[in-house]
Amino acid sequence: MKSVILIVDDEPLQREIMQTILDGEGYETHVAASGREALALIRKVPPDVVLSDLRMAGMDGIELMESLPALPVPPAVILITAHGTIASAVEAVKRGAFDYLAKPLDKERILLAVRKACERVEILKENARLKRELFDRFRMEGIIGRSPRMNEVVEILKRVSGSNATVMIRGESGTGKELVARAIHYNSPRRNRPFTALNCAAIPENLFESELFGYEPGAFTGAVGRREGLVEMSNGGTLFLDEIGDMPMTMQSKLLRVLQDREVRRVGGKEMVKVDVRIISATNKDLEQELEKGGFREDLYYRLNVVHIELPP
Repeated sequence: MKSVILIVDDEPLQREIMQTILDGEGYETHVAASGREALALIRKVPPDVVLSDLRMAGMDGIELMESLPALPVPPAVILITAHGTIASAVEAVKRGAFDYLAKPLDKERILLAVRKACERVEILKENARLKRELFDRFRMEGIIGRSPRMNEVVEILKRVSGSNATVMIRGESGTGKELVARAIHYNSPRRNRPFTALNCAAIPENLFESELFGYEPGAFTGAVGRREGLVEMSNGGTLFLDEIGDMPMTMQSKLLRVLQDREVRRVGGKEMVKVDVRIISATNKDLEQELEKGGFREDLYYRLNVVHIELPP
């Protein structure tokens, strides 16, 4: 599919030159003689790249850039400037323009800037497509159930997704606990932030703390550089702790502090790092029995079990 380029310039000869160059490279080009004409055209044919003169009568290139209508993937804006206004173009790049070109225009420079802008837009389109696929995959309607109990679960998910409450998901192995956790995340206000998952049963006890909280250089043998843990990596998003019943007691107390204080300290570090993370946990164990045996902290249990979801077999 051809990339769509909109050329905006109040000089007919400049428009013609740029259109000829870009048509020759196989781009789909459209032209506008002013910023307002460009805005009207964008609403009909959304471009991938806007190639606009900086100085134009009426609406200039920066005003055009800042007046672009909201699109799922905004176009990359390349501004064309005379040598005397390069400082203005550099300022425009800081405010969101993709690049600028200085007059007199060079064919190879135009093609290079447009190609890079198109590549960036393609990456953004791909990201948007993947996010849509994730949303479609994990939307509530994607959790299929034929029993009244599963319908009840979906109703709970719909209610809980908009909140920040910690959630504990209980159910046998293979009932889709991680799918439910992802559905909560991707239907929540945190959907554009990270979702990370940790299987507590799969981490050796001596690596648990560094995996969750990260470490500073020299914290232990082999700790060469700084590394963020999963809690920091999930900042603004959701951390899913699967098989929470297998978390070592020493780590349970440290996780409790994270839930209480909303901050972590990397292994070997001195600074406390503020975090905003929603915790969703899951288990197939009888945690109430673990409480009685002393294998799970009661205070952590009540912190994690604010919302309880029981999945049917």
